[in-house]
Amino acid sequence: MATQTRRLRVAFLHPDLGIGGAERLVVDAALGLQGLGHTVDIYTSHHDSGHCFEETRDGSLRVHHITPPFPRSINGKFHILLAHLRQLHLTAFLLQPGAPKYDVYFVDQLSTCIPFLRTIGHTRVVFYLHFPDKLLSNGAFEEGNVRREQGSLLKRIYRLPMDWLEEATTRQADIILANSKFTARVSKTYLPSIRDLTVVYPGINISAYESEVDHSDHDIISVTSDRPTLLSLNRFEKKKNVGLAIEAFARLQPKIANNPNLQDMRLVIAGGYDPRLEDNTETLTFLINLTHAFSLTYNVITPESLPSQGPLPHKEGATPANPQVLFLLNFTTAQRTALLLNPSTKVLLYTPTNEHFGIGPVEAMGCGVPVLACNTGGPTESIVDHPNAQRTGWLEKPDAYVWADALAEIVSMSPEEREAIARRGKERARSIFGMDAMALRMEEALIEAASMGEVNSAAGTLVIMFFGFLLAYLVGPLVLPSSQ
Repeated sequence: MATQTRRLRVAFLHPDLGIGGAERLVVDAALGLQGLGHTVDIYTSHHDSGHCFEETRDGSLRVHHITPPFPRSINGKFHILLAHLRQLHLTAFLLQPGAPKYDVYFVDQLSTCIPFLRTIGHTRVVFYLHFPDKLLSNGAFEEGNVRREQGSLLKRIYRLPMDWLEEATTRQADIILANSKFTARVSKTYLPSIRDLTVVYPGINISAYESEVDHSDHDIISVTSDRPTLLSLNRFEKKKNVGLAIEAFARLQPKIANNPNLQDMRLVIAGGYDPRLEDNTETLTFLINLTHAFSLTYNVITPESLPSQGPLPHKEGATPANPQVLFLLNFTTAQRTALLLNPSTKVLLYTPTNEHFGIGPVEAMGCGVPVLACNTGGPTESIVDHPNAQRTGWLEKPDAYVWADALAEIVSMSPEEREAIARRGKERARSIFGMDAMALRMEEALIEAASMGEVNSAAGTLVIMFFGFLLAYLVGPLVLPSSQ
């Protein structure tokens, strides 16, 4: 346990400061460290005021948006290579003469910059590992097994040096943190040279869910209702498997048809949506088509308080008044809080399989909302599913029929049962997953790294040299645009 009270100058490096679990962690960690007296700056290659958390645009945090000269992809390809280049551009900005100096860097998602920050910047680095990218890119992951996509031989050859680079650069970090025991266990298996990981669970800002909700705000009016509500909070990505929520909701209907207290139930699907990303647009289209397949009415809305992003997508066939399924794109913090605190919200549906951690269940528990999640990955650490006095939620296999049965049980609970689960969920979220607990653990890691003394740059120099040759080989044939 670190006993120093040294006040640090900390720089966070995050590739895309949008709306998602990783971004929520970065924002809350930065706020928590600021609250402990440290100076914090966030550097990112992309920050859109219409697609971000409020704290990154309202002055709560100092965010430096360094626009790179590289696109996210070229004809839908080379995503990972260009991600490396975009982060190296961000790193070069921090290493240029006259750039601000920091005691320690906090890096997450992409480890490319680590040897450069240590070897050239002579600064210690703490890396937060959400999940190995090689497993996210190679195919569907199940613990103990990676079902790799076959793809073309060229793609597999292209991934080999990228996978090596991920492990080599991650290993350069002075301290490596993981977001769950699940992630730590998997990382030690598939990144075998990385053995020393410390688990620091993502935390939530409890006070953000205790603030007063302005029920006169039109954004709040547009999402709250007295109708019984099932809620899903997840980005619009295929891997989040939100279709499970829609199918389970449809199969729940005949089970509650004779319960007068559960008539006119609705499902709210809220999450980050980026029209630049093909995965997001295809996922929203798929989900809307799924509502049609089950003869459910729907509507698509975005917060009026956010900057205009153009016409709403996929409005054809929408039912603006009292839809059964409401798609909420890029919800505000106030909307999220209002939905979670609304007494009509019966349960949070958390649909991803083998999720690395998953902040959604913790947010729900912090607000006293029961959770139904898949029985794999991080949610098995955050949710307690025992049919006794300790239960805070349900963990079930990702099968719509099984989920419909669980939902029928959850929405039919007595007020006394619901109150007991709410109390236990709040206690668990506050004691284990509060932002204060996360900030203290991160502070401990940052102080330890900053106190390690002079950086030994020999290994980092070798990695940088290899990376230089690798980039020359891979980038040489590409004609990259000079500006974005």
